[in-house]
Amino acid sequence: MRQFNEVIPMSSVTVRNIPEATHRALKLRAAQHGRSTEAEIRFILEGAVAPRVGLGSALAEIGRSLAGVELDLKRDPRRIKPASFE
Repeated sequence: MRQFNEVIPMSSVTVRNIPEATHRALKLRAAQHGRSTEAEIRFILEGAVAPRVGLGSALAEIGRSLAGVELDLKRDPRRIKPASFE
């Protein structure tokens, strides 16, 4: 976990030849979210490349943080029949 006052290295990227309509849409979206256009672009990029954590993984992590939870779950041994769309 990062410390509050830890310096995080940052990189810069220049994107050229963005269509004017796209730029206007970015500016509008940024204004709607109360951010600068640059901050909005960072937000979009971070969301696009951030690792996805599934619900199962998140629940498993919660269980580990609570020192584990034992559940006595019985599975139904019957085979599942595939759906038929005839």
